[in-house]
Formats: sequence, structure tokens, C-alpha cells
Amino acid sequence: MGQVYAYSIGDRLYLNITNRCPNRCIFCIRNNEKGVGYDLWLDREPSAAEVLAAAGDAGAYREVVFCGYGEPLLRWEVVVEVARALKARYGVAIRVNTNGLAEALLKQAILPQLKGLVDTISISLNAADAATYERLCQPSLGPEAYPALLRFIRESKKFIPRVVVSVVQIPGFDPEPVRKMAEELGVELRIRSYMDE
Repeated sequence: MGQVYAYSIGDRLYLNITNRCPNRCIFCIRNNEKGVGYDLWLDREPSAAEVLAAAGDAGAYREVVFCGYGEPLLRWEVVVEVARALKARYGVAIRVNTNGLAEALLKQAILPQLKGLVDTISISLNAADAATYERLCQPSLGPEAYPALLRFIRESKKFIPRVVVSVVQIPGFDPEPVRKMAEELGVELRIRSYMDE
């Protein structure tokens, strides 16, 4: 079991704070032996102090990304504490990669806590309709998941300067419906290749 709390890819530093995730996406990198070149499975979840220690000189990076093998906003208190410390010390750009379901799962508003700390939020949209989303992402929330995700995307725009939705380009993928959806939501769209970072 690895204890990698921080790892770099190019000029970005990624922070791995949990392996918990409410989805079982069929294309998830967790199911791919190659992974991202690091063993990101955790024996236990790190404290904010451990994450900061692992991050080291975060000012050397273009961006710090809360990501890892799980849904970081399930530990939003750690995200807030670490982001606040990194902003104060280095003024570094902060991004959160999320599936957008933590608020629905925890039944509390998380986005207001991220205001002023998170510069970009990248939300996994992955489908232009609920049925496709359920088939691809197999959410533990079931039919509640997709409406909750769309609500989260809309709310994000009130608190975070840059909102991006991402979609994985699996075989047979048609980008047009998600392009239209991103346009309607008023957010950026990023189409990720099947084996992307």
C-alpha cells in the first residue's frame, strides 16, 4: 500500500487526500493497472498537516490540484485548510477535480467554503443525460445523482471563478450533446481522452 499524498505531473502538483468515491465509473483510472505512475491507494486518509508536509514547496508549481484516487470534497474541511495555507504561503493557483456529488452525499453546502480559495473547479459531467450517466458512472446515489450534479455545476459558478466540466471520450462517444449541455450551463468543456491524466 502506498502513502502518496502529493505527486507531480509536469508543472502541476496533485494532492491525494482520499480513496473514497461514490461512483464506480466504467472508465475510471483506478481500474487501469498503469494508473498515473504512482501508487495512490492509501492505508489511511492524511491530515491537513500531512498533506502540507507532502506538498513541500508548492510555489514551484503552476497549479495545485486536489485529485487523487477519490472524491476530494468528501473531505472538504481538509481541502479548505490546505488550500488556505497554500494560498497564504505561495499564492499558488488551486484547482479541485470533483464528481460534483459531495454536497448531495454529505447533505451540506460545500461550495461557499471554497470561495476565495479555489480558482478552478473541474467537474466530471461525463454524460448529457441521466440514463447515460447512471450507466457509465454507476453512482451510489442512483437516480438522485445526475440532478444533484447539474445543481452543483450551476452553484459552482457563484463561488468559483473558473468552472470546467469534463467528459471522457470513450469509444462511440458523441461530443455534440455534451457541448450543448456545457453551453446551456455556461461553463467550459474539456473532453478527456480515454487514457488521460
